[in-house]
Amino acid sequence: MSNSVAIVGMGYTSPRPLTPEVSYKEMIYEAAIKAYHDANLPSHKDIDGFVTCAEDFIEGTSIFDEYTPDQLGGVQKPMHTITGDLLHGIATAVMNIQTGQQDIVVVEAHSKLSNVKSLDHITHYATDPILTRPLNVNPHAFAALDMQRFLHVSKNTLKHCAEVVIKNKRNAFKNDLSCHAQNLTVQEVLDSEETFRPLTHLQKASPVDGAFVFVLANAKKAKKLNKKPIWIRGCGWISDSPSLETRAWDTCDYAKLSGQMAYRQAKIKNPKTQIDFFEIDDTYAFKELQHLEALGIYDKGKSGNALLNGALDPDGAMPTNVSGGTLGVGTFHDASGGLRTVEMIKQLRGEAGPRQLKKANTGLAFSWRGVPTTSGITVIYSRKGA
Repeated sequence: MSNSVAIVGMGYTSPRPLTPEVSYKEMIYEAAIKAYHDANLPSHKDIDGFVTCAEDFIEGTSIFDEYTPDQLGGVQKPMHTITGDLLHGIATAVMNIQTGQQDIVVVEAHSKLSNVKSLDHITHYATDPILTRPLNVNPHAFAALDMQRFLHVSKNTLKHCAEVVIKNKRNAFKNDLSCHAQNLTVQEVLDSEETFRPLTHLQKASPVDGAFVFVLANAKKAKKLNKKPIWIRGCGWISDSPSLETRAWDTCDYAKLSGQMAYRQAKIKNPKTQIDFFEIDDTYAFKELQHLEALGIYDKGKSGNALLNGALDPDGAMPTNVSGGTLGVGTFHDASGGLRTVEMIKQLRGEAGPRQLKKANTGLAFSWRGVPTTSGITVIYSRKGA
């Protein structure tokens, strides 16, 4: 029996900065209905298990998987919460299917960040309670420290970081999900309000609301349900040191090691030649460059010049964040992996419209859980199964 797993259905709501007229439950329901229709599911009763990706602190309620069965059609079905990015949920569903426990699994993640009035304060609770939290430092300051160290070690520049913003916001004009498409200059990016030096406001993704639902199935079911299943070739995840005091600031091991794990599973020896396009975490502009280098797409210090030379553009050698990324569309917090997965599926199905790539056979999505974590996950998608 094949051990392959594919995504056979996707559903999502249109991202918006504010959604006062709907609850997160209504958004999940809308996305679920669309995903089940896309998967040609005869009935939601055919689903064997559910995974929801959420952080109780953000949701404001504990044991969050108790709040999602109704709108997913998962009453009295196995359901559990992954406190991670949606890509962590994808990896969990893959393992549930590959063990033979379940044939069809649904993964859900959403963002209702417009309801959260003190996100930075909540994020602050992720810092070490003894050594760091008493300092009462804004979490974005840690990103600024990381950015300074990355620029120093890699020799990339502030201009390179500004060009990431320009590229992604420009790409977002061709994405109907975009909330933050914009034409900018390097100077406009660098002169925008400074948050924590050298990080400026336009180099940080802005939050949006939205919901994503994906239907995964084993090979036998996938081929029956959808004529264009998108196969998951590899999943890799890692959490490096959680504390600021003990992590290695000169490297980005959470991206490097998660990528290596996914490459082994997908039998990819050279991601530069075997992967056609990339949807990479760009919560902060410098992170796109840092993650590309850690994933082995570029050597240290080479990603910035590659960007300037057009290699990361849609018509370049390594198309990166053709969707516009979270800088162009908006960040969904732990649901941001949903944006990346939607772009993977559209490109691989040939349904990306005006931003469709000429060559899109294999794609890589990478998510980072954000400051102050060192938790990352890589998923490799393909038109063809293993």
